[in-house]
Amino acid sequence: MNSSAQRKELGEFLKARRAELSPRTVGLPETDRQRRVAGLRRDEVAVLAAISTNYYTRLEQGRSAPSASVLSELVRVLHLSDDQRDRLFELAGTEVGGARRRAPQKAHPRLRTVLNELSVAPAMILGRYLDILAWNPMAAALFGTDFAKVPKSQRNYVRQLFAVPAMRTLYADWEGSARNTVAALRQQAASCPDDRRLAALVGELSVKDDQFRQWWGGRHVAPRGGGNKVFNHPVAGELTLAWDALTREADADQQLIVWSAERDSRTYEGLRLLSSWAATPAMNS
Repeated sequence: MNSSAQRKELGEFLKARRAELSPRTVGLPETDRQRRVAGLRRDEVAVLAAISTNYYTRLEQGRSAPSASVLSELVRVLHLSDDQRDRLFELAGTEVGGARRRAPQKAHPRLRTVLNELSVAPAMILGRYLDILAWNPMAAALFGTDFAKVPKSQRNYVRQLFAVPAMRTLYADWEGSARNTVAALRQQAASCPDDRRLAALVGELSVKDDQFRQWWGGRHVAPRGGGNKVFNHPVAGELTLAWDALTREADADQQLIVWSAERDSRTYEGLRLLSSWAATPAMNS
């Protein structure tokens, strides 16, 4: 950004374009509640662009210089024409270009080895943005999903929670689990705000689900490392499972999630029942 005057002009440009758009234009639900501003609110633009409201506010106030990738997301969110896009980048003093793309992840061999040894405990390897990189047959049985048939682009734990109706009845406390998962994703987003794929995931879920959009803009902090979950499984019945997140220090972008139960417990017997129709080799991407 060349000067404070340009930053101010950029902020006025964003504000003007925001005022021209309605919630319906960008796929947000309209409500009967009277809106205090014309067009979109700042927090709505921020959520759709996968950036914080505070950061977007600073852009409009001319107090921050956006990166090329953030500009690209604002082009998408604000439905800018080619000419408007060029003007936006010109005001930012940045060349028109694409956002950063990160190489696709594959499950780490050591985590995969541990995963393959788990015969009764459901487990999966989650990568960046909680992408499902690998899973064992017990995880497929627990969630009732053949992940191998889910397109890689859709094979994401957050998307599964919100997009698959059966997940809302499988979790006894779906709302608590989903809220924690959104918080975990938001914590990841703080370290990679320029990633286009993350922005696309957040934008998609924000448009499709009111609760996701509300929780994404919140300040809830997700528990790390482990806890307990209750599942209402259609075959095995109620399962109270402890979950643990195991991470290799050398590769913090991946974690092995394991759901387990004490031997001789009713839940353990339920897992043994699930294992009887999950006796196939571990599946992975």
